[in-house]
Amino acid sequence: MDDVLGRGSDGVPIRDEVRDVSRETGVHSPAAVPVPSDTDANTSTTTTGAIGAGEVLRPVTGTFADHSGDSPAWTPIAEEAFTAARVLHPKEKLPRPVRRRIMTVANQKGGVGKTTSTVNLAAALALHGLKVLVIDLDPQGNASTALGIEHRSGTPSVYEILIGEISLLDAVKTSDQSPNLLCVPATIDLAGAEIELVSMVARESRLKEALTEQALNELGVDYVFIDCPPSLGLLTVNALVAAQEVLIPIQCEYYALEGLGQLLNNIELVRAHLNPSLSLTTILLTMYDGRTKLADQVAEEVRSHFGEVVLRTIIPRSVKVSEAPGFGQTVLAYDPGSRGSMSYLDAARELAERGARENR
Repeated sequence: MDDVLGRGSDGVPIRDEVRDVSRETGVHSPAAVPVPSDTDANTSTTTTGAIGAGEVLRPVTGTFADHSGDSPAWTPIAEEAFTAARVLHPKEKLPRPVRRRIMTVANQKGGVGKTTSTVNLAAALALHGLKVLVIDLDPQGNASTALGIEHRSGTPSVYEILIGEISLLDAVKTSDQSPNLLCVPATIDLAGAEIELVSMVARESRLKEALTEQALNELGVDYVFIDCPPSLGLLTVNALVAAQEVLIPIQCEYYALEGLGQLLNNIELVRAHLNPSLSLTTILLTMYDGRTKLADQVAEEVRSHFGEVVLRTIIPRSVKVSEAPGFGQTVLAYDPGSRGSMSYLDAARELAERGARENR
C-alpha cells in the first residue's frame, strides 16, 4: 500500500516513515498526521507533525536516501551527525596558496571575533589538508586556550621569541585537534613585553626577524595567522610588520565601525615606513544577527565601501561558537555540525580559493 501522505510545495512525496523513526529511536510512535504549515494562505504546503519521540518527519530526498535501499527517516539529529562526520572527515582538500600567506588578524576594538575567527579559520584550513601556524600575540592567551595549547607562565612562548631568548621552532606546539594545526602560545609574561621592547633595537621588527623563511619552510606551513591584542600598541605593530596581509573581523554593529578608520590609518603608516608589502586583503563580517535591521545595514555599508575585500560568507551569532573555548576547543571540534562551524568552513574555503588564484 502506498504510504504517501501528500506532496510538498516542491512536488516531493511526503511519506509515512514512523517505522523508520521507531527503529532509530527505539520508541514506537503513533502514526504521523499531516499538519498545516504556518505559511500564508496562498501556499498549500503541508508537513508532518511531531511524533511521540519528538521527531519531525520530512521528505526523504538527497543525501540520507542515498545511504539505504529503504528510505530512512529524516531527523535533525541524523542530519547533524552526518554533517559533523563530513566536517571532521572531509573528502576534499582545499587548494594550497600560490605562496605562503602570512596574515595578521587585527582590530583594536575588543569583542569583535578576532581570536575566534583566527582559531576557527585555522582549524578549518587544517582539517582540509593545509598546514597552518597560529601565533598568539595577545597576552590573554585565548587563541592558545582554544587550540588546547598549554600557556602557563614559564612555557616557551612568543614572549621569549620577541626578546630573542629562543627561536620560533623552540616555541611551536602541535594542537591535539589536528596534526596540521600548529601554535606558538602566549603567556601572561607577554603583558610586559611592550615596555621591554621600547629600549630594543628594531623593536617593531622583532617578530618579523623570528619568522625566517628557513624556519617556516622547516615547519612546512601554508598559512600563518597572527592573533593580535585589542590595541594598536607595539605588539600589533610587530604583527603588521611581520605580515603580508591584514584580515579584519568586523562585528555587525555600529560601534565596530567607529574605530575602523584609525586601524586603517595605522596600516597605511606601517606600509609607508616599515612594511611596503602590507595590504588589507580580507574583511570578515562576524556576529551577524539576522533579526535586526542594523546588522544588514552595517554589512551593506562595509560591502559598499570595501567591495571585493569583504568575504561573501558572514559568521552568525552562535552559542556554540561562544561555548567552544570553555572546553579548550574550536567550534569545529566542539560542535562540527553547528551553524557557526559550517560558516567558518565556508569562510576558510573562500579564503583558500582566493589564495590559490591570486598571485600578489
